[in-house]
Amino acid sequence: MTILDKIVENKKKELEVLTGMTSVGDLERSSLFKRESISLSKHILDSTRTGIIAEFKRKSPSKGIINSSSSVMEVTSGYFREGASGVSVLTETQFFGGSTSDLLNAREKSSCPILRKDFIINEYQIIESKSIGADAILLIAAALDNKTVLNLSRLARSLGLEVLLEIHEEAELDKVNQYVNIIGVNNRNLKTFEVNIEISEKIAEIIPPSFLMISESGIASPQIIRKLRSSGYQGFLMGERFMSAADPVEAFMEFVKDLK
Repeated sequence: MTILDKIVENKKKELEVLTGMTSVGDLERSSLFKRESISLSKHILDSTRTGIIAEFKRKSPSKGIINSSSSVMEVTSGYFREGASGVSVLTETQFFGGSTSDLLNAREKSSCPILRKDFIINEYQIIESKSIGADAILLIAAALDNKTVLNLSRLARSLGLEVLLEIHEEAELDKVNQYVNIIGVNNRNLKTFEVNIEISEKIAEIIPPSFLMISESGIASPQIIRKLRSSGYQGFLMGERFMSAADPVEAFMEFVKDLK
C-alpha cells in the first residue's frame, strides 16, 4: 500500500465519523456558506502579484515536523500582504497536522483567496470546504476516478468554488473536465514522495492552453520559477520552502526580493 493509499483509507474512516456528527444541513447553515468566493485564478494572473500560492503546512509524511509553532493567522495574512497570489491551507490532520480550524482562522484574518488542500474524495468535503471559507479546492487525480473528478468539480463550481486538479503524469490529463479552472502539476510523486522538477517541464507541453497552469513541490529557488515561467506556468504552489524557516513570512519576503 502506497502512502497515498494509506492517507485515502484514513480519510474514509474520518469521514464516517464526521458525517455522523455534522450534517450537510449544518454545513449549509454556516455563516461563511453564502459568502462570495474570491477568485484564485484572477489573483494568480494579477501582474502586481507573484503568482505564488504560499502554503501553511505543519508537517508531511516525507519530512515529518516542518513547523509546529507558527500562527496560521499571522503567516497566511503575512504571505498575502507581501505579494502572494493566494494561500493554501492543509486541513488533513493525521499525516499533515492540519485541521479545518486552521482554514477558519486563516479566513478570519485574510481577504486573499484560500485554497483548501486536503484529500477530497466525496461531495460532503466540497460542501464543508465552502462552509469553512475556502475559495478553491484541490482534487488529486491519482486518488480519484474520472467520474468522481467530474462530479466533485461540478458541485464545487456550482457553489462558487474554483477547482485545482492536481496531476503528476500525462495519463491523468484524461481526468480534466470543463469544470476545472486550474491544472496543477505536482513534481512530487504521491505514491513514493520523490520529487523531480522536470515533471512540470515535460507535462507543460501537452496541457491544453485554455487552462491556467501551476507547478507544485520542489520549487526551492527564484531561478526555478523563472525556468518554469518560460515553460508556460503562471502559478507556483510552495510550502516547505517557507514553512521550514523560523519566520515563514520573512522567508517569503526574502524569496520575493530575489525573484524580482
